[in-house]
Amino acid sequence: MYIGCMTQQTTQTEHSETLGRRLARLRKEQGMTQIELGAKTDLSQVLISDYERGRLQPSPDTLIKMAKALGVTADELLGLKGKPASGSKPSLKTLRRLKRIEDLPPSQQKALFKTIDNFLKGAEKE
Repeated sequence: MYIGCMTQQTTQTEHSETLGRRLARLRKEQGMTQIELGAKTDLSQVLISDYERGRLQPSPDTLIKMAKALGVTADELLGLKGKPASGSKPSLKTLRRLKRIEDLPPSQQKALFKTIDNFLKGAEKE
């Protein structure tokens, strides 16, 4: 498992989001834990945590691995470019929930979808 790093520094965008905070946000948007991201990138959970807290900065190779694992570009991970609005795929968290819904009996799926539809209709009115 790779545990190296570059020197400590803070990378910020115009919106003052550090690389570490952006990494944590993108990871959470995908419904991934630090352990899961570490497994996908061959890094330890402790190292992912250090990157997210800004204690360490990832090497360029590690940035590329993390971007691929998160389904984003290196530019997005670095805060140089926003995520494209169209063509974006559902987060891992959403996909996991959809899988659980698909495993339900049809009658329970129907009841759940009715609840979701009613919730969304109410949210649109607000």
